[in-house]
Amino acid sequence: MSPFDVIVVGGGINGAGIARDAALRGLRTCLLEQGDLCNSTTRWSSRLIHGGLRYLEFGELGLVHESLQERENLLRNAPHLVRPLPLMIPVYENSRRGMKTVDFGLYVYDLLSIGRSVPGHRRLSREEALEEMPGLLAEGLIGAVVYYDAQVTYVERLVVENALGAALAGARIETHTVVEKVLLERNHVTGVEVRNTRTGERSTRHGTAIVNAAGPWVDRILAVAGRPLPRFLGPTKGTHIVVRPFPGATATACYAEARSDGRPFFILPWNDLVLIGTTDTRCDDDPATLRATEAEIGYLLDETRKTFPACGLTRESVLYTYCGVRPLPRQGLKETAAITRRHLIRHHGRSARGLSSIIGGKITTYRHLAEEVLDQVASRQRLTARSCTTAEIPLPGGEAGRDEVLKELATFTAVPGASHEHLYAVYGSRAPLVAALTRAAPELGQPLCASSGALGAEVVFAVQAEFAVTLGDILLRRCMAGLGPDLGRGAIAAALSVAARHLGWDDGRCRAEAAAYLAEIEPLRLLTPS
Repeated sequence: MSPFDVIVVGGGINGAGIARDAALRGLRTCLLEQGDLCNSTTRWSSRLIHGGLRYLEFGELGLVHESLQERENLLRNAPHLVRPLPLMIPVYENSRRGMKTVDFGLYVYDLLSIGRSVPGHRRLSREEALEEMPGLLAEGLIGAVVYYDAQVTYVERLVVENALGAALAGARIETHTVVEKVLLERNHVTGVEVRNTRTGERSTRHGTAIVNAAGPWVDRILAVAGRPLPRFLGPTKGTHIVVRPFPGATATACYAEARSDGRPFFILPWNDLVLIGTTDTRCDDDPATLRATEAEIGYLLDETRKTFPACGLTRESVLYTYCGVRPLPRQGLKETAAITRRHLIRHHGRSARGLSSIIGGKITTYRHLAEEVLDQVASRQRLTARSCTTAEIPLPGGEAGRDEVLKELATFTAVPGASHEHLYAVYGSRAPLVAALTRAAPELGQPLCASSGALGAEVVFAVQAEFAVTLGDILLRRCMAGLGPDLGRGAIAAALSVAARHLGWDDGRCRAEAAAYLAEIEPLRLLTPS
């Protein structure tokens, strides 16, 4: 195998974005991911594309401005995945931030988002706030402010499309491939030794530069570089809960202040459900073994009940939970909320020249991070690379508008109309490629489950065209049926039937995939109270 110019370790949003940028610049690129694409930190986020209103309090005006510009890039280049979202901030008599403070903060926010495509903020009286969001706690309410950011319902798809964009530009994408050693020659990186976790096969990838974008595993990759490298991460844990829509929940998200500790948290309309989060506590646990604790679940439920008194939420209302670690820079005893969300790029020139590590960052700013990384790598390694074009080029599914895509989907008679919106929301302008599989096999137009709108064709498409390997890859990170109220359990049988008939999975493979899928979603389910 020919050597690569850039080897990217980590298939989250940062790694996929870096791989796409590198490949579009004409660099020979390889992306390595130990599990599936978007298998960890990125998918456990609040799924917001935002400027970071809270960062204004810590004086990070540059980060807010950068984030707001990147929000616009995503709204333009991935309109099927990233959509405007109105958020309301209710202000109470005992709130830490009064109406004048919130209003001024959003005035600055609007100024920093010059050229925005979303409306500016508006101030509401107490009566107007209750009319717009009737379920809000009325006692002590002074008023509210409504502003716009954006939401990426399926952040998994954002990662997949960046990887697809990288592959279309010539990159090699290898999932389920763990890096076991960083190879060095006289303090210069020369490549990595890898192991395919599905087959056990070991091999080597040679490269001029290595970008360590492994998120919470950044320090592990440094540890296998064979040099005494310092620890960079100071991770924090964030937990979310998912419930069905409740009385008072609206299409406008609520950005509230927790009564118990003053922390901001979100109550978000998401995927026809409601997403509530997040917590923010220091965490050095293995990211692969994290579960939501009863205290975290109770905290989020209690604060939601205080904000929406008639919501009726109990522990039994929780459909599932998810949690992950934020790979933030290590900053001593600083309060978790004050730890910068700005990304850091560290080049290990003294001990491993050619190796760079990414610490921290946000989903919103992944594209700009990638641009910075590749500018540095190309300059440092004297690589001949084209200029960055990712701000202008749509993601693979963003090349046609909704109306155009829906019109084309209507020409496929085997595809039920009820699934058209789902196909656009997941695949954008690539949806007709999925539908085209039903021409030769009309049975692939059958739904996988009652709730998601996902079709049998998506199982085949995921494996043949989108790097999926396992049932979990297909349901949780490609067709998105796995994020429904039952975590995709109702789609297992139909998906395996399609895989058996069209992908050649035998009975043993199907049984193993079903068992592995149930094990994968088990950490998202509530533990039985002791």
